[in-house]
Amino acid sequence: MPYPIGVIVNGQSAPPEDVTVTHAAQPHPIKDHLHIFGPALVIILAGFILAYQFVKPAPPTHIRIATGDPAGAYYLFGQKLAEYVAREDILLEVVTTQGSVDNIALLESGGADIAFVQSGTSAASRSGELQALGSLYFEPIWVFYRKPLEIGQLTDLTGKRIAIGTQGSGTRPVALQLLDDNAINDTNSTLILEGGEASAEALLSGAIDAAFFIASPKSPVVTRLLQSGQVQPLNFERADAYTRLHRHLSAVVLPQGVIDMQHNIPPQSTTLLAASASLVTTPALHPALIDLFLQAAESIHGQGGWFEQAGQFPSAEFLDYPLLKEAKRFYDYGPPFLQRYLPFWAATLVDRLKVMILPLLALLLPLIKIMPPIYRWRMRSRIYRWYRDILNVDRKLRENSISHADAMAELNLVEEDVSKLSVPLSFADELYDLRLHIGLVRERLDTEEK
Repeated sequence: MPYPIGVIVNGQSAPPEDVTVTHAAQPHPIKDHLHIFGPALVIILAGFILAYQFVKPAPPTHIRIATGDPAGAYYLFGQKLAEYVAREDILLEVVTTQGSVDNIALLESGGADIAFVQSGTSAASRSGELQALGSLYFEPIWVFYRKPLEIGQLTDLTGKRIAIGTQGSGTRPVALQLLDDNAINDTNSTLILEGGEASAEALLSGAIDAAFFIASPKSPVVTRLLQSGQVQPLNFERADAYTRLHRHLSAVVLPQGVIDMQHNIPPQSTTLLAASASLVTTPALHPALIDLFLQAAESIHGQGGWFEQAGQFPSAEFLDYPLLKEAKRFYDYGPPFLQRYLPFWAATLVDRLKVMILPLLALLLPLIKIMPPIYRWRMRSRIYRWYRDILNVDRKLRENSISHADAMAELNLVEEDVSKLSVPLSFADELYDLRLHIGLVRERLDTEEK
């Protein structure tokens, strides 16, 4: 028969019976875990599900950018953007077009998610929903004319054959605008819808007298014309007047000899008008991609060029469209904090899930306070519930309503069950107290029986 600690039997101290306790690091039975932690887990899971309904969707991994002719700057910079975002496992599909007007149409029809758009072409927009990420660089407006024509002002082109760019390009609306300022139209001059290489070829062959181009000074077409010796660019002496009339235009200077120092091309500094190239999108573009594209633009265009100062672009200026609020935040404060230190996918994931933090804290804080008392109550209840049986035996003994043999049998059953009881080590003292109390009742039985 097992004896409790400290009980004297036949003058001998009975050895203590082993008490089954569990080390704190050992797991509890699954059933006990479910009883104690199950409701809390259900509440937390429900909170997760509810909060997740407000989590923003992940940014798409396949988007399209409308650029321009494969020989133009838009296409080149589109390829560079694609290379940059590919590091973040985003596929940027580069779509070729006729130019800015086509790009605007693609954005509004859903055929593109983002596009290069030249300033001065916003009249082509019909929806009024397009917004800008920022301007990227200056796009010089070149008006080349054949030698030996003497062209000092645009008005001198009256009666001439002039290529004004193709339908859908950004060159055409700007050319028409500047010609209209000088009262030149298709009633007093020959306006030809031609641009790019075709215009350059026609100009060099003498098929036309002048041509408008909007292109980088490093573009093959411009370089070819400047080095040909057959044509020369118009010096916009009234550039300041044009910039006052058209706020989307800027005045820039092409320094003497910057194209070719050895051959001194151009032979003198030339004042040009310039539009600006911008990244334009719709409100549907994911906010995380806005920051990513602006970081890419900063990497590609931040070094400056012949007409731009280092750090001048990308810029919130020189825009025809409203600036996105996310872009304004980028220009004011730089890249988002998380994207400075985490990979793009990790930063966007944390940013999306932050909406869940407050609801979860609202659930976890009360649970953190409630669960320890519940846990202690649960563990102690496994010990204290046996006192009901012990007290019942003790009460019957005092009332003489039970025989000593029956009382001992009930007490033995209680002790047998208690010997199988498993509790964490921190509750072992209370388990030993229970067994001592069982021993006290047993000692009383033994004393009365004698």
